[in-house]
Order: sequence, then C-alpha cells, then structure tokens
Amino acid sequence: MFYGRRNELKKLNGLLGKKTASLVVVGGRRRIGKSTLIQEFSKKFNFFCEIQGLAPRNSITDVDQRKNFSEQMKNIFDIPAVPLENWNDAFSHLSSHTRTGRTLILLDEISWMASKDADFPGKLKIAWDTRFKKNHHLVLVLCGSASSWIDKNILKDTDFVGRISLEINLEELPLIDCNKFWQKKKNLISSMEKLKILSVTGGVPKYLEEINIKESAEENIKNICFDKGGILVKEFEKIFNDIFNKRAKIYKEIVKALSKQNCSVSEIAKLTGRPRNGDISEYLHDLEVSGFIKRDYVYNFKGKQSRLSKYRIKDNYLRFYLKYIDPVKAKIEQGLFQYTGIENLPGWNSIIALQFENLVMHNIPAVVKYIGIDFNSIISASPYFQNPTKTNKGACQIDLLIQTKFNTLYLCEIKFQKKINRNVINEIDKKIAILKKPKNISIRPVLIYEGKLSEFVEKSDFFDKIIYFGKLLTDSS
Repeated sequence: MFYGRRNELKKLNGLLGKKTASLVVVGGRRRIGKSTLIQEFSKKFNFFCEIQGLAPRNSITDVDQRKNFSEQMKNIFDIPAVPLENWNDAFSHLSSHTRTGRTLILLDEISWMASKDADFPGKLKIAWDTRFKKNHHLVLVLCGSASSWIDKNILKDTDFVGRISLEINLEELPLIDCNKFWQKKKNLISSMEKLKILSVTGGVPKYLEEINIKESAEENIKNICFDKGGILVKEFEKIFNDIFNKRAKIYKEIVKALSKQNCSVSEIAKLTGRPRNGDISEYLHDLEVSGFIKRDYVYNFKGKQSRLSKYRIKDNYLRFYLKYIDPVKAKIEQGLFQYTGIENLPGWNSIIALQFENLVMHNIPAVVKYIGIDFNSIISASPYFQNPTKTNKGACQIDLLIQTKFNTLYLCEIKFQKKINRNVINEIDKKIAILKKPKNISIRPVLIYEGKLSEFVEKSDFFDKIIYFGKLLTDSS
C-alpha cells in the first residue's frame, strides 16, 4: 500500500528537471516508509538500483558488509560477484554500472553498511565527486533509520557541505492519509474505533498495513500487540537494538521516564540517575532525530523561543509498548496473557488522552487550516506551559497554543472523554485566568475532541471553533 507523501514526491520529482546529478538524504524512524517512498519515486526512472546494509550483530565485519554489497550487485546487474577490498572498490564497481541513463540508486540502511569503517563517509564523498555525479541523470539516495548517524556523518559533515540537493525527514502520515488504510470501509468505521487503532500505531505506515479491516479494533490490537508472534510484541527491542546497538539500554531508560510524564533535561537526568551533562543531551538528540521524542519549546508573547522546554514521547507505539506490552511480554511469549479489551487496560483513559494529543500535534497544519488561520500570520504553534513565579498566578499548561501576528492567541484544548460536559469550559476559563499575557492580546478558545459532546458545550458559544476528530480524518478544511 502507498498512500500520501504528496509533498515529498513533489520535492523528489523536482530533481528530475535538473541538468546535474542529485544527492538526496532521507531519514526517519524505522517502518515510516522511507524505502517505500523511494521505490514509488523510482517509477520515474529507466533504472533503479537498491542496495541494503546488513543489520548489526556482534559478529558482523566490514568484510561481511562488502560481500553483501557485491552479492546484491550480482543480482541487480546479472554479473558475477567480485571481491571488494574496500569501500572505494565497492563504489567504483557500482558507479561503473550506472554511468549513463536516468538512474536512481538507493543505499538503504547506510549506517549499517558503514558501521565497521570510520572512513566510509569520506570514501563515499570522494566517489560522489569523482564518479557518481558524472552521470548528470543520476540520483543517489542515502537512507537509514539511524538518523543520528546520518545527521552526524552526512548532514553535519563538512565533506558533504554544498553537495546535498535534498534532505527529507519522513514523519508519520497525516490523519487524512491514515484514514485511507481502512479502504472501502473508511466511511463505515467510527472515528472512535479508528482512534483505538491509531493510539497504538500512530501514523506509521507499516503498522497500519497490519490492520485487518474486517476485524474490530479490539481484535486487531489483540493480534498485533498481545498474541505471541504479533508484529508489535518484539518490535521495540528490534528497533532499539538495530538503531542504538550497545546503547539501547540507556535510551530505553530515557523513554521509560518520558512515558510517565513530559520532562525537562534536568528532570530526565534525575529520573534516570544520570549526570546533567553533554551525554544526556546527546542521547536526547539521538532519540529526537530518530523520531521517537519531541522537544517542545515555550515561546514568549513576543514570538521568541524561551529557554523553557520539555521533552515528550511523540511516538504512540513507543508509549503503548512501554506502558502495556513490555510489563507482560514474558506472559505473552508463554501464551499466558489474556487480553480483555483496550478499555480494561490499567490507566487507559489517561493514556489514550496522551495518544490522542500526539495525533493532533502531528496534524497541526490540518488544525490551522480547519480553524481558518492564515499560515503566513503564525508566529508560533506549540504546547505551552507556565511555571509558577512571584509575578504570575500559578502553573498553567496548554495543549496547543497558536499565536498570530494579529495579536491573537488560539488556545486549543485537546480532549478525549466519553462525555464532554461543561467542565471543559471551566477548565479553559481557569487557564485563561492564570495565563500571564499582554493586555492587548485576544484569546480565542478552540476545542479539538473525540467523544460525545454535551449540548450545553455545543451551544455555549464559548469556543470560537469546535473540531471533531472525525473531521481531521476525513476533511482537513
């Protein structure tokens, strides 16, 4: 299945009008559809060559990676496998078979390929300069799930400055594209049932492909999360071990801390028992560029980013795994866990509220469009929190605060409840009263919800805009 990615394909297709070769870098979490995107793009080419690195394991060597490279070339080009003494040989061998014609090369999981040779990036740069780019109709794509490796060794490496034509960081699919995975049943399945699935999968295409649209959300979640052999039972360990290798344990400690609450760097260091130094900042950066967590900065009302920030888990599967699968994984593997429904999981109402919030935060452009805000007028759009001080009225947390240059704040409450009553208005009133803001600024409350909305709230005229989750799934305007 291939849905969405219109903007990414538009950018890629734009390279076809160039009169020179293009070097492209594609990053993003595992299963997000990086290779699938390039395979879709390959339909524009006369020839497509995809070579993947071997997944890391303790005994793997650079020789193994180069042998794998040679064997894949054998199958792609129908040529004998040749010994490759080093990566200079490997790149020379590949370029000799791609010297002419409209050609797309994908080096997939490049960090795995390069894992045993510290000089791999430099050798690739030389090969690009002296060989690959001589074919003016060639596009070379470097792709990998270890986005932190790509960030450090390609994007921020001075060797590649001025050489990269396009960088794409692939995010989760927008809700309107997630909805397409229900195919012909998308108009028959309720937004609540879809939310249950999306609270586990997020907008990750590979996970959405596992949905059996003929079965209920409960049955699907049981099959993929709580049955022995289910795709999401061992997915976490596989992802973290493949991406972070020997450091996987450290990264797991961090995300476990964040699965309980949003935290500042100092709070994360305290919860994990690690010093507040450059190492913890590096780990957080790695997790962020790999697509698992997000750092939200508070913007002041002059539109400037303040020093206040907190990290949150942005990946729905990650939080669901840590909260519900990991604690019972041994029982699942023994066939001893009895799943009795998602709503019976401990603390589910609180967790689904966080998962719902994540889904909305991944779709801020759709929210902005639905409210009717001019994109060019936006100064900032992010979660907001206010710590208590002597000069304000106390702590305040806002799910999404959109500030425009027209001195307007759109205070967005993201609410999941079976029944949403007048209490939601009282909650927003309290936040508005506590919020320290300039006197000349307007506040427009917005409610984004899933559940049954009470008639009182609907007719109160308190909210400037009320957005039902189902509308974000089916119509972004």
